[in-house]
Amino acid sequence: MRAHAPCKPDNQDFRSFRAKSRNVWWRKVSRLRSPTGLRSLGFACAAALLLAACAPAAAPSPQQARAAIEAAMRDSAAGWNAGDLDRFMRVYADDPATSFVTKDGLIRGKSTIAARYAPSFAGGGNSRGALDFTFLDFRMVGPEHALLTARYRLTPATAGGEVVQGPTTLLFRKTDAGWRIVADHSG
Repeated sequence: MRAHAPCKPDNQDFRSFRAKSRNVWWRKVSRLRSPTGLRSLGFACAAALLLAACAPAAAPSPQQARAAIEAAMRDSAAGWNAGDLDRFMRVYADDPATSFVTKDGLIRGKSTIAARYAPSFAGGGNSRGALDFTFLDFRMVGPEHALLTARYRLTPATAGGEVVQGPTTLLFRKTDAGWRIVADHSG
């Protein structure tokens, strides 16, 4: 019997080990190269891509939502000031359940809300004056809903007119078209 150093296999053992490990590796690679293996790999890749594509989009961060909503509100005010009713109303969700609370009660639907504002937009401007907002508070109330509290101010177009201002609380919903008002309570 031949004595071996404990850590040093003889060449025959090493060659045998190396050949066996190479055969195991080659068998695994060969399976992938076979039509069945490629189909399995292709199916796994397609399934992973499909799952990734169907996964819901990540909810916007509160900072992103706030920036987008405030930009939409500034654009709405610019539409008011330019006498462009469609641009002013773009921030509202086109949904029959969209609501607006007035001193006279609740109004539902974007078209009904637009009809309420339409008389102010006669003559290419806005007879009620220039609109601007001061944003007071913002919070997310879910991954697709946000609450904005602001103060609106209408500066009269004519000298000597009275400035009209008050609070507004707006509930926004994230849609494919962007953040849209679904509930408006302005005092």
